Amino acid sequence: MTEQPRPGRKRSAASRDAILVATLELITEVGYAGLTIEGIAARSGAGKQTVYRWWPSKADVLMEALASKADLIVPVPDHGTLAADLREFLRDTFALGGKQPVGDTLRALMAQAQVDPAFGDRFREDFLLRRREVLGLLVDRAAERGELPAGVGRETVIDVVFGTLWYRLLATRTPLGPDLADELVALIVRA
Repeated sequence: MTEQPRPGRKRSAASRDAILVATLELITEVGYAGLTIEGIAARSGAGKQTVYRWWPSKADVLMEALASKADLIVPVPDHGTLAADLREFLRDTFALGGKQPVGDTLRALMAQAQVDPAFGDRFREDFLLRRREVLGLLVDRAAERGELPAGVGRETVIDVVFGTLWYRLLATRTPLGPDLADELVALIVRA
């Protein structure tokens, strides 16, 4: 999905950052139900119209804030082996996803994506696919080195990882942690 330029002034990097930080602070304090554009604007020092001009909803602001945080906290490792790269990626991903309020925020965004089709499209494009592509880089490098198990495709490896993450977040609320990362590495690398 190609983002259309929104009318008005261009985004100020400082204002954008202040809005995203304010959003992450507020989600911790008030949760998704209590999060409002008005609250984000007040906390960040930006005008309410500025927030609405740049993002169509509170879910979109929160999605961008969380995606930016994930980009910073979950780097793209390159240790030369699928096992080492995947282990680091999964441990970092699960550590972030297992923190509060991140887990609750992910559940809220996924729920919003189910009831708001337009947001659902943006969520898939701007968050889910973005995270899948990061893992895809690791899988592609492993494929080039001949490390992927025979008969197991790129998308299947990614589905196994994120399917496990989302199943635990949404269905069982079983904790995410380093043991799960190690189990998935063993499953994928030794398949």
